[in-house]
Amino acid sequence: MSLEERKTLAWHETLEIHELVAAQSTGLMKLKKSIGKMNDAELRRIYKQAIGDTELNLNELIRFYPSAPSVSEREESEREDTGFYAGELLMFSKTLVRTYAGAITETATPVLRKTLINQLLRSIHCHERIFNYMHKKGLYPAYDLEALLNHDLQNAKKALEMK
Repeated sequence: MSLEERKTLAWHETLEIHELVAAQSTGLMKLKKSIGKMNDAELRRIYKQAIGDTELNLNELIRFYPSAPSVSEREESEREDTGFYAGELLMFSKTLVRTYAGAITETATPVLRKTLINQLLRSIHCHERIFNYMHKKGLYPAYDLEALLNHDLQNAKKALEMK
C-alpha cells in the first residue's frame, strides 16, 4: 500500500507532527507578537517571511490530523496564557536538552564536556518539572493522543488567526 493510499498515520509519525505543530504554533505566536517591535526594515521583512513560512508549514501539517490514529473522544478545555507560557518553557527546555546532547558529542575538552553534561542534566530536570506541572494542570494530555492533537489544532488556529 502506498503512502497516498494509507488512511491512518503511524503513531510515531503522528507524535512527530504533534511536536512540529506545537513548536511552530508557539513560535508563530511569538513572531507575531514581536514583529510590531521591529524598527529595522530588513529584519521586519525577515520576520514577515518567517511568519509566512511558518503559517504555510502549519497549514500543511494540520491537514494530516484527520489521518491520525483514532482514540477515545475527549473535549479539550480552553487554554489560557498559563498554557502558552508553560508550553514555551517546555519547548525551550526540550530544545536545550537536544542542543546540549549534540554539543557534548562534539566536545573533546574534558572540563568542557563535564560542564556541558551538568548543564544537560539541569535542562533535563527543568523539562521534567515543567512537564509534570503541565500534566498535573491538564495543560499537556500526554497520554491522550486525541486531546493532544485537538490542543495542537486549537493552538495552530489561534496562531494562524493572530494579526
